[in-house]
Amino acid sequence: MKRALITGCTGQDGAYLAKFLLEKGYQVFGTYRRVSTPNFWRLQYLDVLDKITLIPVDMADMASILEAVTLTDPQEVYNLAAQSYVGASFDQPLLTAEIDGSGATRILEIIRHLRKDIRFYQASTSELYGTASETPQTETTRFWPNSPYASAKLMSFQNTRIYREAYGMFACNGILFNHESPLRGMEFVTRKITNAVARIKLGLQEELVLGNLAAGRDWGYAPEYVEAMWMILQQETPDDFVCATGEIHAVKELVDEAFRLVDLDPGRYVRTDETLLRPKDVELLCGDCSKITRVVGWKPKTTFRELVKIMVDADLKRWQDYLKGESFPWDAQNYPGDITLLMRHKKK
Repeated sequence: MKRALITGCTGQDGAYLAKFLLEKGYQVFGTYRRVSTPNFWRLQYLDVLDKITLIPVDMADMASILEAVTLTDPQEVYNLAAQSYVGASFDQPLLTAEIDGSGATRILEIIRHLRKDIRFYQASTSELYGTASETPQTETTRFWPNSPYASAKLMSFQNTRIYREAYGMFACNGILFNHESPLRGMEFVTRKITNAVARIKLGLQEELVLGNLAAGRDWGYAPEYVEAMWMILQQETPDDFVCATGEIHAVKELVDEAFRLVDLDPGRYVRTDETLLRPKDVELLCGDCSKITRVVGWKPKTTFRELVKIMVDADLKRWQDYLKGESFPWDAQNYPGDITLLMRHKKK
């Protein structure tokens, strides 16, 4: 039985990957950050919490990572742990650099010294491209990060490549473009939109406040993208791959489609607020997945409209069940609807 270690297994991708690997017959170990309030709702939602072994790990602490790798003795390591919210990286740039930048290097060093035959997957991101020099973006497009999150991820990307070339390690980057699901956190715009649409439809919320509606993104379906992670590590030769749909959709398109699904006019409920704008945003991201399709055999299946429907339907059902008094794992209770945050990077 193969053993896999997933860092950040409580996140969207970590939970879906854990479920996918279990179905492949793996013994799955997952790391999580020890906090005062455990965040296992995604693993519960997918009914895999009791099927994996959880290990508390701090990605800034080399010793705890070493213990996790030593105890689990994995054939594959998937590094998905990160401070994954771009906006928060402007408020916490040093923390983001420590976790998203140095975290992967710590794992690579452990593998290099402990057992170089471990296959390593690094969760890279389309945010690396920032102000893109060409569209669509490929594996050879110039990286030009526009956030502390992206610059930290660039460090991890390059060190993964360097360790592969310098030490002959099986270390790969998956340059994943935006991929969403009902397990996405509500700090991300996709889930913020679908959750708000569900609440507005049921009379629980009066408006949806957003920042940049013009930003264009390449949105795919998360369960398909975690399959790509696994497929990348099954190849004979380690390499880096873009994982994307090749389609661009603006935030406004997502808003319009979500409201259309519940027969409401977004013009009556949506407003913009400049305090929600990032100091430096990425206006357009669209990936070319031809290499991963040709070499690995992966390609996206779920369309943009299908993805929005999956997410709207899931949030609508959650709030309907909540109103019936039913109990189930979800995250809405962690997000008060009426709070004021001090935006330290508010534009003048």
